[in-house]
Amino acid sequence: MSVSKDSIAIEIKDLKKHFKEVKAVDGVSLKIRKGELFSILGPNGAGKTTLVRMLTTVLTPTAGDANVYGFSILTGKKEIVKNIGVCPQVITIYEVLKAEENVEFIAIMHGMTRKEAKEKTRTILEAFGIAGRKDWSKRFSGGMQRRLNLAMSLVFEPKILFLDEPTAGLDPQARRLVWDYIRDLKNRDITIILMTHDMVEADSLSDRIAFIDQGKIIAKGTPTELKEKYGSDNALEVSFINQEDLEIVKNNLKNIPFVVNWSEISRKERKTLLISFQGGLKNLMRLLQQGLIDNIDEVENMKFRQNSLEDVFLNLTGKRLRD
Repeated sequence: MSVSKDSIAIEIKDLKKHFKEVKAVDGVSLKIRKGELFSILGPNGAGKTTLVRMLTTVLTPTAGDANVYGFSILTGKKEIVKNIGVCPQVITIYEVLKAEENVEFIAIMHGMTRKEAKEKTRTILEAFGIAGRKDWSKRFSGGMQRRLNLAMSLVFEPKILFLDEPTAGLDPQARRLVWDYIRDLKNRDITIILMTHDMVEADSLSDRIAFIDQGKIIAKGTPTELKEKYGSDNALEVSFINQEDLEIVKNNLKNIPFVVNWSEISRKERKTLLISFQGGLKNLMRLLQQGLIDNIDEVENMKFRQNSLEDVFLNLTGKRLRD
């Protein structure tokens, strides 16, 4: 599907960055649309941080170029910096300032009046649950410092936001709060570039994903497209009281086209059948509706394991994302 030039936030063209013999980024080309959340996933040392540092004009490429909202990273650095916000993995705050002072300082640096800065700061700190804190930010917990860091990157409402592990170290409640705020940003047409090791986070938030390994893009697409093309099959594990029931289900499976294979597995005293099939939850419902467990006495237990982005990366590279 063709994409109009006006709808592109970032266009990366054969971008390379070499450090002597190390090809950290080796010919990356991508188009990232305005208003989408695009995740860049890869193991440590894959090149994703180097790629983002070039897009944010911190590093100069060895070769190639990228346009960020129409400005070249080679010649338009000043204009690019005005349009981007960065929330780094390493927490970067002014520890001797209070939360409000940290955020207001960033807002004023980006051209807001003091009144505008105070209003924006109050709104965003309330959204992140850290408004009203009067102590120095160095006394905050790690999770609260990370939320403050994210607020600082968002207060001036950048056109493009780069997020590097935005929920690392957060408790589940704070993590969900940040997710909800990120979804709200998408609704406001802010383009978001996310780097994360959290596959659930990437799957839940991303419009599209690129997997990078050894400096090259090895796959890209929506989470669903990637799981369908590169993932493992979904698996349904069914345990029965009687061997006769297991045999009935095996016979039923022969007539279901999206079932890939099935096998009997040992689960202590249970008579268990492991069924691999293509498609997601929709096909699981079809599987159960097409007579899979009709005419049997009793199912003792049933477990469903869905294809995941971790499976995709493992199948593409032979290693897990955190290796």
